[in-house]
Amino acid sequence: MAFRTRLTDLCGIRHPIIQGGMQNVGYAQLAAAVSNAGGLGLITALTFPTAEALADEIARCKALTSAPFGVNISVFPTMRPPDYAAIVDVIAQAGISVVETAGTPAVREVWDMLFAKGIRVIHKCTSVRHAVSSERYGVHAISIDGFECAGHPGEDDVPGLVLIPAAVDQLSIPVIASGGIADGRGLVAALSLGADGVNMGTRFCATREAPIHDRVKQAYIDGDERDTTLLFRPFRNSARVGRNSVAQEALRRIEQPGSTFADVAELVSGQRGKELLASGDLDSGIYWASMAQGLIHDLPSCDELITRIMAEASEIVTERLTGMMTAGD
Repeated sequence: MAFRTRLTDLCGIRHPIIQGGMQNVGYAQLAAAVSNAGGLGLITALTFPTAEALADEIARCKALTSAPFGVNISVFPTMRPPDYAAIVDVIAQAGISVVETAGTPAVREVWDMLFAKGIRVIHKCTSVRHAVSSERYGVHAISIDGFECAGHPGEDDVPGLVLIPAAVDQLSIPVIASGGIADGRGLVAALSLGADGVNMGTRFCATREAPIHDRVKQAYIDGDERDTTLLFRPFRNSARVGRNSVAQEALRRIEQPGSTFADVAELVSGQRGKELLASGDLDSGIYWASMAQGLIHDLPSCDELITRIMAEASEIVTERLTGMMTAGD
């Protein structure tokens, strides 16, 4: 059984599954593997130092797949903002038709540039109110991040079981469920709640094509749903990461009265996180991890993973759920 949804139609993909845009993970080899398996792979634009380097990575991805893939662009405060106009030009020149965005309201300037190029935008939100505002501005789909997710879950602490249908009730554009999804059960649950597909990040980190060290992949397999740490709550910039000694020390410092981000900046730097993914030294920095790691027990290829998810979803719908139905009296 295949599932045709508004997401598959929007992106021209076989299966309603998107690989999350992940810093220092969303390279061509992973994006192409996901797209070749029928999902939508994403290259993460800000992983690359320049627009030219992003163009080279897009070219590498095109050499690895003829299937559609997209690019992720995140917009967050920084001392040296990227050249978003150059990034958008590279994406448009490469013929990329779908971009995932995330970040602060300043992202609207990037949307305007993307809309002008005829590029479809999937925007990631952590609340219904922001999703509604984004739809009004013109984005084409919403990826709604539940509290279970890796990265930044927002400050409302609403899990997917409530957040997904709440978003669906308020939106007319496609909704993609994100956060805590790792298998066919999660896909069927999301579709049942009204979503048009799912976005998975942590689950795709634990695949053979993910360009990170095997020790990091094993950490996702070994960890359970409790093995994450929520950082930066007092700064209203909550972030869910894998539980390790660095995350625990950062949490200890943050919980001290009067703490500021400067107290933990050297522990949680992006450079340290990038080096951790490459070296596999799990106590050298922080790394993103969602509660979905409690559902991860192996290291398949992306093709094996997506094939299995779709088979599980089909079995749940055609056998388990159908078998529960009884004729009315």
